[in-house]
Amino acid sequence: MSAYCESSINHPFHGPYHDTEYGFPLTDSNCLFERLCLEIMQAGLSWLTVLKKKDNFYVAFDGFDLNKVAAYGEKDRERLLNNAGIIRNRLKIDAIIENANRILTLEEEYGAFANWIATQHPLEKADWVKLFKKTFKFTGGEITGEFLMSIGYLPGSHHKNCPTYKKIAQLNPPWMNND
Repeated sequence: MSAYCESSINHPFHGPYHDTEYGFPLTDSNCLFERLCLEIMQAGLSWLTVLKKKDNFYVAFDGFDLNKVAAYGEKDRERLLNNAGIIRNRLKIDAIIENANRILTLEEEYGAFANWIATQHPLEKADWVKLFKKTFKFTGGEITGEFLMSIGYLPGSHHKNCPTYKKIAQLNPPWMNND
């Protein structure tokens, strides 16, 4: 089994995320945006730190409602930078606000963030990384790779012997259809 599959067993934060979110296909734009934001917030920190603050992020960023976050101004930035319940990094917060706007622009052309992602599939990880770096702020190789694994576009979220892998396989995630 993968190290994450093993270490998440009975863990109060990793367990629920591993068993019900990580690697499961997502299509809702706000949920995809949330996952991208959490990956951005994790950069340079442990995933456990992000999972412990996940509920706080949800409240602080208005449920990751794309329209609301895209409209954030300086007062909102200051509110977020003063919120001890989240990771207070100006570059990450600015990237999240800008990315909300960029996703809304993509949705004008593609109808949904998920449609834009699906239109790009299948790509090799290196090509995904180039595309995300060109399209979004604060998205390097690790952020892009983990985001795409977490939503079912790249393999590797679970080992084949993991019970969660079997649940995900029944949902037929995009990475299983790379033909």
